Formats: sequence, C-alpha cells, structure tokens
Amino acid sequence: MITVANILDCEQHLSKFEAVIFDLDDTLYSEKDYVRSGYKAIADKFPSVENLASKLYKAFEEKHPAIDFVFENEGIIDFKDKALEAYRSHMPNISLYSGVYEMLVRLGKTKKLGLITDGRPAGQRAKIKALGIENLFDCIIVTDELGGVEYRKPNGKAFELMSKELGVPYDEMVYVGDNIKKDFTAPEKLGMGYVFFRNPDGIYA
Repeated sequence: MITVANILDCEQHLSKFEAVIFDLDDTLYSEKDYVRSGYKAIADKFPSVENLASKLYKAFEEKHPAIDFVFENEGIIDFKDKALEAYRSHMPNISLYSGVYEMLVRLGKTKKLGLITDGRPAGQRAKIKALGIENLFDCIIVTDELGGVEYRKPNGKAFELMSKELGVPYDEMVYVGDNIKKDFTAPEKLGMGYVFFRNPDGIYA
C-alpha cells in the first residue's frame, strides 16, 4: 500500500494508471470544515441559544452525539429534528485543500478522473457543488444513490460501475482515500491500485 501524509504527494504515484478515482470527505477537503459549516447553519436557526455553534463543535470534538447532547443540555431537545434538517440541507462553506484543484486539472489532462463518495445524496451533492469540482470528473458516484446505505464502501458496486463508465480495466485504476478501514477493501479485491492518504487532521485520524 502506498501511503502519503499530504494529498498532493499522491500525484507522484499515479503515472502508471489510466484512471484515478478519489474519495471526497477528508481526502479532497476537510470534513471538519463541513461539520463547522453545518453547526453554523443550525446556530442561525436558533439565534436565542448563545454560542450554539461552538457548543456543538465542542461536543463533536468530545465525541458526543453533538446535536442530541447540546439540545438536551439546552432544554430544546424537541427541536432536534429542525436542527438535523438545517445541518443536512445547508449549502456548505467549505474549500478544497490547498493545491487540490490545480492537481485535479493537471491529472485530468492525461487521465480519466472519477469520484466515489458515501453519504446522503443531497449532502454529498451540495459539497461537490460548493467545492466547484463537478466538471473536473468524468464520473461521479454517490454510493447511496445506487440503492441505499448498503452500497457504501466497502461494497464494490461503485467501483464496478466506475470501471464500466470510464471504460478502464481495474488494473489500470487507482483509488485515493483516507479511511483505511473501508476505502480499499473493494479496490484490493478487484485488483486496483490504491493510495492511502493518512490525513493528520481527518476525522478518522
């Protein structure tokens, strides 16, 4: 397994592949920024609760179920569903890691590019739109759109579809991701290459 500590370093390991497939969360941008953005959206819905966004993020860092934990402490647990809706439906304020956009443009000149990401379709599509990367990829697959959460990694269906959509055999494809527990199970079984981004600031770090 190839391991990199900076996402930009993956580029030097991709020359022999025809197609490069990326994960999204904590691979191309910081998922913690998305969490902060979501908590800000919740706080905007509940302006009477002082420092709500900060309280939510502190609970998140302490590994509590943040919305339940904070809303119960604030005595507003009955409004949890409204908070969840605000979090899931907001247009995120996020940005790619430095240099990632330029890297994707360079790679796209000589290789086919794909994106495979897990998560609620509306939320993942909002992230992709906010990052401005829709047109950089030849194929984008949000695994939940294939039929539900059972298609999330390590399920290999998305990788099989990606190979067909791009017209590239598995041994000429490589997957770049940050979650060693689930990202590379299917690529390994299918005979793909894979690059582990050991993200020091990632949620799975």
